[in-house]
Amino acid sequence: MATDGSRRLLRKALRWLLTVAVVAVVGYFFAATLARNWDDVQAAQIGFDWTWVVATLVFAAAVLVTGLLWGRLLRRLDGTRITRTEAMAVQSLSWLLKYIPGQVGSVVNKVLWAGKRGISRTVVIISFVYENVLLQLASIIPSVLILLLALGTDLFGENPATLLLPLLALIPLGLVMWKPFFHRVVNVAARRALKSEVPVEYFLSTPQTLASLAEFLLPRLLNAVGFVILAATVTEVTPAEWLPFGAAYVLAGAIGILAFFVPSGLGVREAIIVLILSQYTTTAQAIVISLLARLLSTIGDAVVALAYLALRRAIPKENRP
Repeated sequence: MATDGSRRLLRKALRWLLTVAVVAVVGYFFAATLARNWDDVQAAQIGFDWTWVVATLVFAAAVLVTGLLWGRLLRRLDGTRITRTEAMAVQSLSWLLKYIPGQVGSVVNKVLWAGKRGISRTVVIISFVYENVLLQLASIIPSVLILLLALGTDLFGENPATLLLPLLALIPLGLVMWKPFFHRVVNVAARRALKSEVPVEYFLSTPQTLASLAEFLLPRLLNAVGFVILAATVTEVTPAEWLPFGAAYVLAGAIGILAFFVPSGLGVREAIIVLILSQYTTTAQAIVISLLARLLSTIGDAVVALAYLALRRAIPKENRP
């Protein structure tokens, strides 16, 4: 029979192997994305612009702000209080794990961290669902309204499926936001898996939901600002086009997330950006902007990784994600 020492050694080895495997998978997708986009942008013969640095930092800042808002969500759900540093660190690591399709890495990271911190895993999973639903609603609703006001039904007429996916997604997302429905759905799963029910106190009330939704508009606004900044280095973007351009990027990101089987919505986001921006500029310029956005957002992920390493050092060892 195996001794306690050998079991601990085996668990430690398995943890290290899992860590190496996850880092390898994430690193592969990260490097492949960066290399592919760098070649495409170079082929378009675009000169370097220092404004790109600003756009990249804005993209990275959106991730850290989302971390702060997720920490507030935990506090609203059951009073769990974590430091801002810890919230941003956990969120940053989960964000980097988005390169694994299906967001499995993102949620597993938060669940493992919760177990380490003695926080209810159920609450963290519920917070993860709320976070993603709120981000999607904060992306889809304003973006669709802006694009409808700016382009009318032209975009629908030529490509009826363009906005169909996000509009259909509003139905289940809206139901999740309704406390009685979400509580009932979670309880069905809890009874089967845990043989117990989840307290209704773990779910947001209507005022709390609306307050959180308003807050989650901020990271999407940052993403829109970063995109307009980089787009202006490729083509002229008038003040009247700021909102449609920003909405195009935010909506494209939301649709990319809905395509959960694709690492970080690779290719899906670019197609939506080109489709919408071609209403304002040439198709060639729209393609260049979409590739540049992918490149800078990927470099922004590298900035998030550096921020994570810095934030992690400021957290007590026993609480580190």
